Amino acid sequence: TVFLLDLENNKKKVYKIVGKDEADIKKNYIYFKSPIAKALIGKKKKDLITVITPSGEKKFEIINVKYI
Repeated sequence: TVFLLDLENNKKKVYKIVGKDEADIKKNYIYFKSPIAKALIGKKKKDLITVITPSGEKKFEIINVKYI
């Protein structure tokens, strides 16, 4: 589970990185092969990441990471 701060609008987001069968964007469960999950894997608290999405480039700061 990754806690993020969207640097464009200062909104907090929480994503849980899961396998393909569990992925459900409505619950913020994202597939580990998705662009955002790939950008998050291996990162740690206070890292800055940039993700290329279909709607454009997004920049986030990692607030916290919890391994559940």
